[in-house]
Amino acid sequence: MSIAKEVTFGDDGLIPVAVTDIESGRLLVLCFMNAEALEKTLAEGKIHVYRRSKGEVVLKGVSSGHIQEVREIRLNCDGNSLEIRVAQSVAACAAGYFSCYYRTWDSERETWAEADERAFDPQKVYG
Repeated sequence: MSIAKEVTFGDDGLIPVAVTDIESGRLLVLCFMNAEALEKTLAEGKIHVYRRSKGEVVLKGVSSGHIQEVREIRLNCDGNSLEIRVAQSVAACAAGYFSCYYRTWDSERETWAEADERAFDPQKVYG
């Protein structure tokens, strides 16, 4: 049986996916998958996402080479979101950080502060 038939996609045909690092448990990125992206993820063992802005399925990290290898897939209690635990190579964030959640709220300054150092320089990868 296909896993895509076992999950509940939203009215838009998408399911939210929290991608976490298998070693640290850290949240890397929140993305969306449609049935095609989920099936490709299962078939290839690498995260594929549905890019809402472009209306297409893409392999996560294909431009940077920082591919996310699937280690475990978990379904929430309502069946309408996934957590996929991955082995992360270098960085998940296009801005060059290990996690897309690299900023923390500084309440004293009332602004966002960078909590992490960049894992790579995106200018060298993306030009």
